[in-house]
Amino acid sequence: MARIRHLQNAPITEAIVDFRVSLPRDFRPDRLREARERLAPDYPQTVERKGMEARLEFAGGQPKETRTRDLGFQGIWLKTEDQKTVAQFRVDGFTFNRLKPYTRWEQILPEALRLWSVYVELANPQSVTRIALRYINHMNLPSPGAELDDYIVTSPRLPPSVPQIRSSFATRLVLEYPERRMTANVIQVLEVGVETPAPSLLFDIDVYRTGHFEVSETTMKEILGDLRGYKNEIFFGSLTERFVEAFE
Repeated sequence: MARIRHLQNAPITEAIVDFRVSLPRDFRPDRLREARERLAPDYPQTVERKGMEARLEFAGGQPKETRTRDLGFQGIWLKTEDQKTVAQFRVDGFTFNRLKPYTRWEQILPEALRLWSVYVELANPQSVTRIALRYINHMNLPSPGAELDDYIVTSPRLPPSVPQIRSSFATRLVLEYPERRMTANVIQVLEVGVETPAPSLLFDIDVYRTGHFEVSETTMKEILGDLRGYKNEIFFGSLTERFVEAFE
């Protein structure tokens, strides 16, 4: 496994901070539109999202009737001029997306919390029910014939009796950390290379905590810090030092 540290050329293609919330009964979705004016200088591009629900009824094993219901306004997406940063103000919560190139956690966290404070003011959530931090990484291997064990600690093991050649694989793990009340969805996919002839590794880590949490910035900052630590343990613990050095 590799040593945990900041990587100047981190292979992160998207970083996501996500809050799911419980809203009061008198919540008015239209209030979320006010975020457009408040954040226009930094997030000039906006897209409104509406929802539609479809229900298909069956009788005797055959489709009988399809009913649709317009759910109306569901939220507003605000984007920076370069579309690298997105803030989602939704009826079920708030999400902050940072696309490639990734900067630093010390820049990501304050901006996510600043936008979250605007959401809290507009939506007045009673509590946060799920706090998540997700990092999607894409890493090119050095050559088509690279020995995976030199780069990936957690690559699938093959029976000794078969040829040790893995041209692709896909794994999904759900990890529990009871002492710190955290869960992680971890996906690794060895894909055919897009930018280079060599294969690339998709490494998707989604760590989260569920419950009923205060909406304060202090609480969110503390929990996100714990989630980031867990995410780093999974990321660096899954890769070899040799592989990680390529992203310094």
